Amino acid sequence: MDFEWLIVDDGSTDGTMELVQAWISEGAIPIRYIRQENGGMLTAHNKAYDNINTELNVCIDSDDRMTPNSIEVILRYYKEHLIHNKSIAGIIGLNINPRGYVVGKKFSVSPILGKWDEIVRGHKKIGDKKHVYKTSIINEYARYPVFPSERYPAAGMLYLRIAQQYSVLCINEPLCVVEYLPDGNTRNKIRQYYKNPNAFAAFRLEKMALPITKREKFICAAHYVSSRLIAKKPIIETATPEKLIILLSIPMGIFLYIYIIYKNRKEWKQ
Repeated sequence: MDFEWLIVDDGSTDGTMELVQAWISEGAIPIRYIRQENGGMLTAHNKAYDNINTELNVCIDSDDRMTPNSIEVILRYYKEHLIHNKSIAGIIGLNINPRGYVVGKKFSVSPILGKWDEIVRGHKKIGDKKHVYKTSIINEYARYPVFPSERYPAAGMLYLRIAQQYSVLCINEPLCVVEYLPDGNTRNKIRQYYKNPNAFAAFRLEKMALPITKREKFICAAHYVSSRLIAKKPIIETATPEKLIILLSIPMGIFLYIYIIYKNRKEWKQ
């Protein structure tokens, strides 16, 4: 089977179930439908990863769509570069907007093979990209941590984990058309930062444990401080690693916290 559409319905109330059942009845493509109580992207991603049967997987948000030739492109690169190479975790392709413009920047070389975090460092303002991973490798890592009342995962956490052991193949081929809706997650990063402090704090703490530069570690520590303040939790606890750099970053973290509170209130008033 070259393709299967796995739909995780996160408690929708807009007739999604009836629409999907109609698609399934048509039989044009294989579709599996899973409905769960509304738990947000955290639980939806985890539910999807627990139920994927295909060798490769790619997550498409409800407001996005794959390009007409995306499956053909993915399979071509998979068969040429990934199928017999266990050190490559997946393929990273371009996102484009509905007018066909690339989101962020293209890769300097295509295809380019390397660790995802290193490739990001080498491309300033690279922008959103579409990640396609081997399911077997995704399953080597823990699912996203779930926090009560928080709905949005720091998706970069999984990509960083994979980058410590595996390379990715980056290509200048559009794989997904993205539409940033007014209430979408990408358009509301400040609000998501504010509403999901524990998820973002966990992401920053995990990133600090990786072999990153001192500057990156300090920035992570400041964001960690900010997120802990938003969550109204102690900045330093007994088991908290990197205590010294976190202490040094507190002034910057407080400034960032004030900025996030201000921006969040301003956005809600608009």
